Amino acid sequence: MGKQRRNQRKNAAMLDSDDTDSVSSSSTIRSDQMLGNGGEEVQIDKESVLDQSLDALYEKRGSTRENALVTIIEAFNSSLPHEFVEKKFATMLHQCLNSVKKGSAKEVALASHAIGLLALTVGSGKKAQEILEEAVSPISEALKSRSESSKIASLLDCLAVITFVGGNEPEETDKCMQIMWQVVHPKLGPNVVATKPSPPVITAMVSAWSFLLTTMDGWTLDPKTWQGSISYFSTLLEKEDRSIRIAAGEALALIFEIGNLEKFSIQEGNNKDVTYIQGLRAKVLNQVKNLSVEAGGKGLTKKDLNNQRNTFRDILEFLEDGYSPETSLKIGGDSLTTTTWCQLIQLNFLKRFLRGGFIKHMQENEFLHDVFDFTPKKKLISGVSGTEKRMYKSPNSALNKARTQYLNKQRMLSQDKNAGHYASGFDEE
Repeated sequence: MGKQRRNQRKNAAMLDSDDTDSVSSSSTIRSDQMLGNGGEEVQIDKESVLDQSLDALYEKRGSTRENALVTIIEAFNSSLPHEFVEKKFATMLHQCLNSVKKGSAKEVALASHAIGLLALTVGSGKKAQEILEEAVSPISEALKSRSESSKIASLLDCLAVITFVGGNEPEETDKCMQIMWQVVHPKLGPNVVATKPSPPVITAMVSAWSFLLTTMDGWTLDPKTWQGSISYFSTLLEKEDRSIRIAAGEALALIFEIGNLEKFSIQEGNNKDVTYIQGLRAKVLNQVKNLSVEAGGKGLTKKDLNNQRNTFRDILEFLEDGYSPETSLKIGGDSLTTTTWCQLIQLNFLKRFLRGGFIKHMQENEFLHDVFDFTPKKKLISGVSGTEKRMYKSPNSALNKARTQYLNKQRMLSQDKNAGHYASGFDEE
């Protein structure tokens, strides 16, 4: 590869701004935190709270299971509970899969997210492979249902994450990419009745599909797959929905970055394919030029319009000159940089998936360190920050609610056990 341009533009616009704060703003909750209660310090056992939430997934009431999943998600975002996973991995996976199979749309979305977090926490290895093997079929079935966009989007995100972590063979990844493709092209699958997918579903599919494409070698995909995907994404550039256009544009940039498009056609000796791909590229280039200078309208805010313009200017620069956008994201005292479309798409996808847990995972998740070749400085923990205390004590925190329930239960048990002691003269007050 040639040298990258010296004054390559720093592009922060393509990174979401929500979670780019330094580590001091992340909601890190330590399991050894102490809360005062009636003059008595009580050590909070986060693993017990997770155990309680896991038990709640057996309850018949759907809202109880949903609340338990929210607590589990918060716990996996605020820390990496390796000891809990080591002991309860199989139970958590199977209970979450039961929610995917039988739960409401909200429960399915939450369970899907929890499964994805479980995969990221265990990292690559046998457990991640087991998650992929066990979850592909239930997720595939759930994706066939005509349901809420949020549910379908969560299932697609989950499938992308568990394949990214647990997929060892190109065939596995290709199979999951085909499952995603069939969400917006149901005629290619076993479904008979085709329904028009909503913009959020299309965006989620393109994003998840692109995320998995970052793990594939261009030579492993069938030439017809390339041609079909380029043609489809080109049509998406004409859609009114901004998120669809941006997702499609980034997918096209990734496809052309991976390359080999004209090479495999020449190797196959198919001049028609070469001509067809060159024609598609010229069409895409023209579309990208138009979107990079698009005037206001179509309900876009100024921020939305600028975001689109910046994205497509980067894509245009790449298609014309071969320069990928360079980005830099602050993680505590460190900087995480990307210099390719592949890295940028991986970063943005995982950032969106992890939400408030992104900083925590980037600091402590060894799997993500390997993915981004990122080694953060060791954070010296000398206490609990004010932000952490506020997060911990927030009445809106699902973790806090679960802890309160757990403590109340423990107090009641303790009172029953110690009733005799108090009666026999303990001077407690």
